[in-house]
Amino acid sequence: MITLTINGKPRPFSGDPEMPLLWVLRDEFNLKGAKFGCGMGLCGACTVHVNGEPARSCLMTAAEMSGKSITTIEGLSVDGSHPVQLAWEAIDVPQCGYCQAGQMMTACALLAKTPNPNDVEIDSAMSGNLCRCGTYRRIRAAVHQAAELGKVRK
Repeated sequence: MITLTINGKPRPFSGDPEMPLLWVLRDEFNLKGAKFGCGMGLCGACTVHVNGEPARSCLMTAAEMSGKSITTIEGLSVDGSHPVQLAWEAIDVPQCGYCQAGQMMTACALLAKTPNPNDVEIDSAMSGNLCRCGTYRRIRAAVHQAAELGKVRK
């Protein structure tokens, strides 16, 4: 038995300790925000936070996550009021939406470390997240707007 701390709550997991975290989240705990994209940690669709850092959930096992804090897109806010969520909606970032949870989790991690990033910092932080629809300009605009919203909320 492994206890995983997911979105602030301890969750017991008695399955295969070598199961990738992505499948634990999706199949065992019905947290569908993180998506399977490539299975190799290259696309960013499965990005979650582990101890506050963005991480590819397809590359980590359940056993490796014992004792760590995992935050998924579902854990950002209960009502969609996180500045990044609000900015994504206001800018109308998604087209297909498949990559957007990973994009948002990466943006949240960036803003936690760099509350007022410039374009170069945004592009650098977001470069590991692929968007097949090419919404990169809207993503950048949403990160800027989320930074402004974050200042207002403080």
